[in-house]
Amino acid sequence: MKYIQYISAKEAADKWGISQRRVASLCSDGRINFAQRVGNMWIIPADAEKPEDGRHSRYQGENLGVTKTQSERIASEAMITESIKPFLKWAGGKGQLLSTIQEYYPFKENNITRYAEPFVGGGAVLFDILNHYDLEEVYISDINAELINAYKAIRDDVEGLISLLQVMEDEYIPLKNEERKVYFYEKRERFNELKAKESDELDLEKAALMIFLNKTCFNGLYRVNKKGQFNVPMGGYKRPTICDAKNLKAVSERLQGVTIVHGDYKQSESFVNASTFVYFDPPYRPITESASFTAYTEYDFNDKEQKELANFVNAISKKGAKIVLSNSDPKNIDEEDNFFDDIYAAHTIRRIEAARMINSNGNKRGKIKELLISNF
Repeated sequence: MKYIQYISAKEAADKWGISQRRVASLCSDGRINFAQRVGNMWIIPADAEKPEDGRHSRYQGENLGVTKTQSERIASEAMITESIKPFLKWAGGKGQLLSTIQEYYPFKENNITRYAEPFVGGGAVLFDILNHYDLEEVYISDINAELINAYKAIRDDVEGLISLLQVMEDEYIPLKNEERKVYFYEKRERFNELKAKESDELDLEKAALMIFLNKTCFNGLYRVNKKGQFNVPMGGYKRPTICDAKNLKAVSERLQGVTIVHGDYKQSESFVNASTFVYFDPPYRPITESASFTAYTEYDFNDKEQKELANFVNAISKKGAKIVLSNSDPKNIDEEDNFFDDIYAAHTIRRIEAARMINSNGNKRGKIKELLISNF
């Protein structure tokens, strides 16, 4: 009997001179014989040879007008095994603007092989890119520690996370409304207890609680007070999907090899180079005094921080990276307000229509202008 000696995906990546993420993609596509999934890790026969890069062949369907020779790092749709979607509802999510943001994707250029999203939030753009492109390296970060903990939990122990969420779903769904309130507020209190520990160690219970609260709270909001305590009340969903195991497993698969960082956007500077596409979706500048909804963390993001971000964008732009940034358009209220036109004067500013998603007055939810700012 022949025994097969296995190595890890990281060891195979080092051996073949490619990224760990690329190795995971090859395994998922069945292109490495006898590769096996053990938990959330791929193991590969030690004597396996590096597969030829199938990305050099043409796309199926010449109407796309793109060959893989022209876009070496783009994966064909045939390589995608399961589409993924955001696992959280997220205020300001970019799902409705994806078709417009997609126009900026620069991956048809051979030199753009990396992606960074330093304000990842709900990850609509991230997941769209992971669904359609096979990149060498991907970096995401956020100042929200609980959000990043959830991403890491899905990447590193999705089965454990699913087990906890399934218990919560099974316990919550059969309850009557008053019983649900008791259950919800007990879970919210427990989440805040864990949140107060301020540890970057992976905490599965905290990740499961964050997803549970997001699926059952009012409008799926994530809001904290100045003490950093999550304070959104219970929502009125009759049968929320608390444990979407299929999507969570698919997300976990696609997050393998992705660098996930808890921290300020400035930490992305060491990752960004001339081969990187960077998308920034910072807390929006409020367009009215009563519209200041930036409390995703206990830290403020005011005009001073907006200017600091603009300076950072200018600095990494000089590295040759391709950059796109979203923000509100102050001209919705005051045509003379040139705040963003001034601080991003060196870049291209496009005004697009978007639906206002957050307002206590339903009559004030409608189309407004938002900004897409790019350096190309």
